[in-house]
Amino acid sequence: MLSPHEFATLMLVKAAPDQIDPTREELDTLLEHQLVALEQLASGRQRPRLTSAGNSVLRALVRRR
Repeated sequence: MLSPHEFATLMLVKAAPDQIDPTREELDTLLEHQLVALEQLASGRQRPRLTSAGNSVLRALVRRR
């Protein structure tokens, strides 16, 4: 089960991936659960993006509301 902070980080990855601090602990958990992957940009920087599993989690969360 994800914590509220991890759910919030997952939603932030979807809405504003460029605004996420790459050192966020929640991001490590999402990477471990394969809900987020790191995308390599041409600039050499990495940006988090949702995986299909991450999208599924967010869709399930919306359905439960």
